[in-house]
Amino acid sequence: MRILAVDDDPIILELLTQFVSIIGEHELMTAQSGPEALDLVHAPDTGTFDCFLFDIQMPHMDGIQLTGAIRETTRYADTPILMLTAMSDRRYIDAAFTAGATDYVTKPFEIPELKARLALVEGLVQARKSRTRKIFATQGLSAGQHSEDVAHTIGLHEPISVYDVDKVIDYTAMQNYVAQLARGALFGSSTFAFTIRKIEEHHAAMSAFEFASLISDVSEVISDTLAEYEFLMAYAGNGTFVCVTESGWRPNMSNLMDAVNLSLSRTELYDNAGQQLYVRVSAGEAVRLIWKSESSVMEAVGVAHASAEAASVRHERAMNDLWITEHRA
Repeated sequence: MRILAVDDDPIILELLTQFVSIIGEHELMTAQSGPEALDLVHAPDTGTFDCFLFDIQMPHMDGIQLTGAIRETTRYADTPILMLTAMSDRRYIDAAFTAGATDYVTKPFEIPELKARLALVEGLVQARKSRTRKIFATQGLSAGQHSEDVAHTIGLHEPISVYDVDKVIDYTAMQNYVAQLARGALFGSSTFAFTIRKIEEHHAAMSAFEFASLISDVSEVISDTLAEYEFLMAYAGNGTFVCVTESGWRPNMSNLMDAVNLSLSRTELYDNAGQQLYVRVSAGEAVRLIWKSESSVMEAVGVAHASAEAASVRHERAMNDLWITEHRA
């Protein structure tokens, strides 16, 4: 991989250079400030980077601001960004992931840890390249073509990256974010989820690009509905959006579901053929994250995820039973 490391400490950059040379076949470039890094990124003869390593505390432009600037460039909208920092307070962690960080590593770190993180990043780079090709392979469908004529290339359970929606991050980043919270004090945070009803039908009837657009549109509606609260959200696949809240908020899931569905009812969503889509969500239970270990925090996120999908199934079963009862009458 081609990696750009940015840190105002030349000693750290020298250590990273040595570490990366030991780890494997990676090419490392370095910069000592955010502006210098952006100059490299935009220089026509620099080439493309596969991964970024950013410190947070730097003069002129900190690593969080640099992350936001990188995410604004189309080329690097989902390129992995690892924060390598001594800052372990939650406010820095929240700000970094909100800006678009993929992972967060606190200093001091050792070669085995950095090697493991970069190995995961390398796999992530390849997976995202494949997923992007899948999504945009069907973007060129003409209006006369039906999505059933094109084989689905995005699995129903496959997470999809959502761009340019406030507080929505990649699912891998969400997993890393939750892991970071588990290493510190959670202070009463909660996790909950929403699932799009009849997601299998939507997936079967749409092209890959249409389906990705639907996920993006629904995520924007949910994000707008939760705008007054502190949260991060990610699309986890199977029509399910997982949220983790800031401390102190005890969400009423019934009220939130009604608010999201009201907003969806006022939002006109269409497929490529101009057919209006009827889209609604079900909400699962909110699970508190209080002084939990990393494994139990991930389990709690899984419980919230599963409860939302179960709620969607119960809703469809109830609607089907009502339809059968009315027709028998």
